[in-house]
Amino acid sequence: MLAGLGISHGAVADDDALITALKKGKPILDMRLRSESVDNDSATDADALTLRTRLGWQTGDFHGFDAVADVEDVHIVGKVDNYAPEQAGYPVVADPTGTELNESYLRYRGSGAFDGVSVVYGRQRIIYDNARFVGNVGWRQNEQTFDASRADYENDDIAVSSAYITQVHGITDAFDANVSSTLLNARWKSAPGGSLTAYGYLLEDDGSGADNDTYGLRYAGKAPLSSLTVLLTLEGARQSVDAGDSDYYLAELGADLSGVTVKAGQELLGSDGGSVAFQTPLATKHAFNGWADQFLVTPADGLQDRYLGVSGKLAGFKLAAVYHDFQADQGSGDYGTETDLLAARPIGSHYVVGLKYADYQADDYGSDTRKLWAWAELKL
Repeated sequence: MLAGLGISHGAVADDDALITALKKGKPILDMRLRSESVDNDSATDADALTLRTRLGWQTGDFHGFDAVADVEDVHIVGKVDNYAPEQAGYPVVADPTGTELNESYLRYRGSGAFDGVSVVYGRQRIIYDNARFVGNVGWRQNEQTFDASRADYENDDIAVSSAYITQVHGITDAFDANVSSTLLNARWKSAPGGSLTAYGYLLEDDGSGADNDTYGLRYAGKAPLSSLTVLLTLEGARQSVDAGDSDYYLAELGADLSGVTVKAGQELLGSDGGSVAFQTPLATKHAFNGWADQFLVTPADGLQDRYLGVSGKLAGFKLAAVYHDFQADQGSGDYGTETDLLAARPIGSHYVVGLKYADYQADDYGSDTRKLWAWAELKL
């Protein structure tokens, strides 16, 4: 009968496999309730209480293919919305309300002769290395995603990735952009003592025509010494824009002993004679140069960030403290200092609660700013 209808047994089997892939999919659910308070000496204090809900579906495997789609909604809870951009005249809390398509992509993951190959097309999350240059800004309620085509290959020794981005969906409308940007990232996973990564991020804004081309190298290694593990990270990059060239350097030395990690480092976002400074427009910026977010845009005189941090676990809590000293690259500007504190704890396998505090003390840049966060998150 199937033959008479022109339907082959193989076609029916594929149809069954597709239905099975849909049935074996899994839901995406991520809800985060968060309070953020901003005490800024130069402005009225801000308060925000927002709930982020991310809801979607990931299909099961169908001949190496799967698909992901999720919607993200951010809204005010309890009418606590004394913050910009929701209300003018307040400091910024970059969690605007709204609902949008967060991810929607088709993915192929190879096997056999194509083992290690992955190809993704559509709106997606892209994070390279430590997210210093390309990330999803996962701390904000509305994360950053990209309309892009991406291809990866990975084996035991190397991981190579390329992506072409046509649109950036930022954490607020101000960061949305139509672009023609190419990302290249290649990591040698078995380099002596760690991994060595080479990258090139060639960014072009379609609206302004502005270019931002960055090439760099990153080494991340560790060396066990008895009960102590020594950590070393070195990175350097060169950035070219229409107005000039600038450099980026990172040197970080750390040690891990019985689960307690101490790190000291210096990060430089250089300046070209005070006219243009090194920028990271696609980065997860909140994770760097202090949680008070005073340096999301690098000042024209550049930025030197000397920091010392300690982290570990106690009674199930993740604890961290970081101290920053900020100075200009050009001239003798002493921008200020910052102390950051974190305590977070998972509850079971699906819940997390946390507290986070940042205290920026201004000298030659900005104004004294204190920020406090408290949150609870459910994630499947």
